[in-house]
Amino acid sequence: MLVIVDLLLMLIDLTYTVLRAVVQTVLRPRLKCVDGELCLITGAGGALGRLFALEFAKEGAHLVLWDCNTAANEQTAEQARELGVKVHTFTVDLSDRLSIYETADRVRAEVGDVSIMVNNAGVVAGRRLLECPDELLERTLLVNCHALFWMTKAFLPQMKAKNHGHIVTVASALGLFTTACVEDYCASKFGAVGFHESLAHELQAENHNGIKTTLVCPYIVDTGMFAGCEIRKELKSLIPPLEPLYTVQQSMKAILGDQQMICIPRLMYIPFLARAYFPHTLDIVLEDLCEDGKERLLKAADGVGVGLAGDPHRQAQGLEQVVIKVRLAGILKTFRVV
Repeated sequence: MLVIVDLLLMLIDLTYTVLRAVVQTVLRPRLKCVDGELCLITGAGGALGRLFALEFAKEGAHLVLWDCNTAANEQTAEQARELGVKVHTFTVDLSDRLSIYETADRVRAEVGDVSIMVNNAGVVAGRRLLECPDELLERTLLVNCHALFWMTKAFLPQMKAKNHGHIVTVASALGLFTTACVEDYCASKFGAVGFHESLAHELQAENHNGIKTTLVCPYIVDTGMFAGCEIRKELKSLIPPLEPLYTVQQSMKAILGDQQMICIPRLMYIPFLARAYFPHTLDIVLEDLCEDGKERLLKAADGVGVGLAGDPHRQAQGLEQVVIKVRLAGILKTFRVV
């Protein structure tokens, strides 16, 4: 009897949740104020990290900027200070657990308790699995996934004590569906998505309703490092690379609106849903639909013919762009979008 009651209550909660989501889609919720909040951003020296810092600064939040590149991090800090907020910079290796914990202690002692944490930093090995040194594979998993555990253990206790905070995980479309030649990156981003969702459920189960979470899964962002990687001409206008500012602004709307998850653009929900409703062998079929894309994919794995040879970092990012575009092209054809 109790099981039946629980099922009925679950159906009521499910109906309410769906209706609330529909209403929030039609009527956008009021954006919250973060003026005076202390916001920590990892990877603040990069393109997206810098834009996140500037957008939060515009909202009046004080900043704690983490990056392994001291010079780039300071450049971000200088631009943010011009907007009239307090900015504190720290050089941190996110692949080193002790470095994270020690720097977190410094932040609490020198600055205060962090109330908004944006896990933005990420790396890619950019090599085929059997040719990739173990050290690079480990670094991808450490920075993209393991660091989320350590960051959360370092800063969540203070949020729980006040029942106030916001944790943002910048993942990837490759955390929702997979493709070939980026096993380390897909694994790390799937881990990031799984960790974030489990953490959100834990906070809800513990009634820490004052601590919000937002999962950001963007498509390829055009950082100017993808020369030579072109999508099919017929799809170019449909799914072009995202502008960095647009990506961050859409993410900010989701964060300030306490939205739990956002895919940018919304077209990214298609492969996410297709993965759930179609057989696993569809992966191969979709790639077969894009023969020219497959050839470009294999070249990108070696940094050949895509303007990335000789630069492992750019090569890795270029590969990520190609594999997602190859996958999307196949999915869009399957759904007769083109």
